[in-house]
Amino acid sequence: MFYAVRHFTRFRYSRPVWQSVMELRMQPRSEHTQRCFTFQLSVSPQARVFSYQDHVGNLVHHFDVPGQHRQLTIIADALVDVETPAPLPESLGPAAWDELDTLIDQEDYWDMLMPSRFARTSPEVEALAAEFGVDRRGGREPLELLTTLNRKLYHHFSYVKSSTAIDTAIEEAIRSRRGVCQDFAHIMISMVRNLRIPCRYVSGYLHRDPEHADRSDEGATHAWVEALLPRIGWVGFDPTNNLIVGGRHIRTAIGRDYADVSPTVGTMKGSAETELQVRVRVTPSDAVLPPDKEFAADEEWSRFLENDQQEEKLHAQQQQQQQQQQQQQQQQQQQ
Repeated sequence: MFYAVRHFTRFRYSRPVWQSVMELRMQPRSEHTQRCFTFQLSVSPQARVFSYQDHVGNLVHHFDVPGQHRQLTIIADALVDVETPAPLPESLGPAAWDELDTLIDQEDYWDMLMPSRFARTSPEVEALAAEFGVDRRGGREPLELLTTLNRKLYHHFSYVKSSTAIDTAIEEAIRSRRGVCQDFAHIMISMVRNLRIPCRYVSGYLHRDPEHADRSDEGATHAWVEALLPRIGWVGFDPTNNLIVGGRHIRTAIGRDYADVSPTVGTMKGSAETELQVRVRVTPSDAVLPPDKEFAADEEWSRFLENDQQEEKLHAQQQQQQQQQQQQQQQQQQQ
């Protein structure tokens, strides 16, 4: 299936700032069952964009805006082909744990086994694992155990938009039993690593359709996890929606946790309050979305536009008042 992805990001500042430096991880990866055919990046104010590939194969774009500005807009357009992966086996068999240990000993997976900034063990994580019956390897083979954990997180936690922030600790989400896709992924990664199964965080997009009752937000990025299994490799699990990752998931970046794969990371000079606006659209298409269809019917996006129009009107009024004051001062000086 071909998907056209548009990822819109805007930083709006309460007063002018300068020297914005930004790093982006928005370009979908090309590997396995996914191919990114086209990727376009638009930045306003205009800036020269550079790119490199990090140590795990994520494509990273970066730029800086030296001049003074009140907002920074980034539009990423991609055309991606995603094939549905082959179905998983019903079981990996009784020798799977030994095969997994041998695989881990042969390769270097330490970074996906060790605790990371947002995905780490704690008494709350260990208690939840015991509650779910996944605190030890036991008699179940790895695929069955991971599928069980994926399902239990879905049924025992509620998806609540904006219920947590980027830096919210997973212990808070565990206590409240609610969160967003980032929290579901971090909790699952922490418990899976405690079982000595390499596990990593995946950021990307999910195409929503009427046939599936997805809980994740339609206008936002998405996150899930990948665990390493013997004879299969990395397998994706989406605990937010109780899914084995398939043809509707579009992978953008992989890492230890969210800190490694954030779509935007940057800084700027100046003292100003920042408002972040993000909208995502994933549409089945064999071509990049035309500009005139950019979130035209989106209520939340319409509110963004209204705010922009009010800001522009206020800014124009302020400039007019300043010009009038300057003219009055010049006239007084001439008299």
